[in-house]
Amino acid sequence: MTVTVDLPVIGRTRPGASREEVVAHLKEAARRIRMKDLATVMRAGQGHIGGEFSIIDVLTTLYLHTANVTADNLDDPDHDRVVLSKGHAANALYTVFAAAGLLDPAELDTFVQPDSRLNGHPARTKVRGVEANTGPLGHGLPIAVGDAIAAKIDGSPRRVFVLTGDGELQEGSNWEALMAAAQFKLDNLVVVADRNHLQQGATTEDTNDLTPLDEKARAFGAHVVDVDAHDFDQLLDAFEAAPVEAGKPTFVIAHSHKGHPISFMSDNVPWHHKLPSPEQAEAALAELEALK
Repeated sequence: MTVTVDLPVIGRTRPGASREEVVAHLKEAARRIRMKDLATVMRAGQGHIGGEFSIIDVLTTLYLHTANVTADNLDDPDHDRVVLSKGHAANALYTVFAAAGLLDPAELDTFVQPDSRLNGHPARTKVRGVEANTGPLGHGLPIAVGDAIAAKIDGSPRRVFVLTGDGELQEGSNWEALMAAAQFKLDNLVVVADRNHLQQGATTEDTNDLTPLDEKARAFGAHVVDVDAHDFDQLLDAFEAAPVEAGKPTFVIAHSHKGHPISFMSDNVPWHHKLPSPEQAEAALAELEALK
């Protein structure tokens, strides 16, 4: 089924805008990004729509407001780095790129097609703005730690944001990286854990329980912040405040809902990698349209 949804280049928030204006801009952008993400998945016949929907508000906040990343500064060594460690949610990244002016929105229609640059996992050699090839889970955070160390060595003001899935935090490489981040006092590093409690096939609690995640992150030397991943005020506060403690990486636990805000997708395990039926796609689009 082909679903037609137009997504213009929405662009970043206006300099000097009030907090109310910023939140309104981000909310509307995220709504339209979700609609286009859904249409792209339906056209491609594949995708990870549940995990994409859970992180769109975080990515929208970063690329359309907080992170110093624009189409004009990608060659500037001081631009902020954003690493999507949960690479299977690549379509969310591409769609946010299009909304931010980092990618031609028309190219989204080529997602996972033969010879397309828009692979099912992002590749930094193919798409400008992608900071790391990700997909095999657990290595985005180690890469981000390397980026943050390099920034310290360079004396650069750039910050490094890395968005991980909560399921991938079961990989030991993340904890080695977080321990190194504390050792090297990487207060320029912001880890955002997409805490939706679901992974492929089951809950994180049933697979390999992460609780208490906040205490574990603190034990490894991070400053921990809990936020609602779908509340733009909370996201803005957390990202703008970092670094909160000098010499400590910031670990943001973003409590999210897989498939948010679609009623039949939200917190529903099968939507990790499920393709909507035509009827479900129409219902989801109607729910998103109603949020306008």
